[in-house]
Amino acid sequence: MKARTLLCGLALCATGATAQTDVSPYVPGATVEGVTYYLPRTALRFVVVAEKQVYTPGEFCKYADRYLRLTQVNPEKWTKWSIKSIEVAPFGIPDPQKAYSIVLKKRTVAPLVDLTTDGILLSINTEGQEEKLPAIPKGSDAPQHLNPRDFMNQEILSAGSNAKIAELTAEEIYDIRESRAALIKGEADNMPKDGAQLKLMLEQLAMQETALTQLFKGTVDTSTEVFTMELTPTEFTDRMTLFRFSEKLGVVDNDDLSGEPVYISLKSMNTLPQPVVDEKADKKKGKMEEGVFYNVPERVTVSVFNNNKEYCKGEYAMGQFGNVEILSNVLFDKKTTTQVTFHSVNGAIRRLTDNNTED
Repeated sequence: MKARTLLCGLALCATGATAQTDVSPYVPGATVEGVTYYLPRTALRFVVVAEKQVYTPGEFCKYADRYLRLTQVNPEKWTKWSIKSIEVAPFGIPDPQKAYSIVLKKRTVAPLVDLTTDGILLSINTEGQEEKLPAIPKGSDAPQHLNPRDFMNQEILSAGSNAKIAELTAEEIYDIRESRAALIKGEADNMPKDGAQLKLMLEQLAMQETALTQLFKGTVDTSTEVFTMELTPTEFTDRMTLFRFSEKLGVVDNDDLSGEPVYISLKSMNTLPQPVVDEKADKKKGKMEEGVFYNVPERVTVSVFNNNKEYCKGEYAMGQFGNVEILSNVLFDKKTTTQVTFHSVNGAIRRLTDNNTED
């Protein structure tokens, strides 16, 4: 969301610490003397999609080898988590160290100023566009399992002990397999009339076998869950713990040693030249103390990884690691209607159009 403010004149200057918090309750960043805006810091949102598998032993797991020759069936329940993907998305948040006021000034053109609801400058004299974060994907629940008792005959259901039920269930499974084999070979007593009917009969037999066999083999419920976290980088790093991940618990707190660390690295791409001391430039900039302040961001390589795998890597322009420059106030006098739009994520100029109105 953004807020649009129409001013009766334009004069721009840096605010002091008090003015940074002296804002109107109606328009974000507004003051009695004009409009206060912020340049953004670039924050990062991480979306972690994790898969959860839960194994539940079958009711007759201890008979699996005896009746179905299923070896190595685990009698103990277990849970296993794994990371399927990690996505990174940058977004802008107001930088309290970079707050500036657009002050009312008489006998000048009336500029149109767009701000986000957080007070980040979007545009001057034109409509700005706030950059939106992508939608967060939704997790998925484990599919429902078939109820084995829906496929048991009367003899199985009336058996007097678990051992007998297991034995009769195994016999039913073998009967189902023989019926399926007969259908496939075309040797069944009641063969279907066409291919569609044959397919339906085979599907029904497979469903019955699956439902009954899970009493011996157990079931694995697979679902996905989505975790989000945000970070506002303040320094470069080769390796910093972003979160910890446990195969048994999923995403855990950074101080929970049951999880293995997942790291983030932030490395400058050194796209900006090193600052130099230039007295003439300093004097000229001192005369431009009234103007529009904007970010010249540094490009940063961001990587998320653990000891075995790199999950994602990307390059992002970050306002907090760059420089602050000034657009002269002369660009916004009554002779010129300059249109400027800014990136809400990093505070850089997106587009600048200089419309000279002098005849």
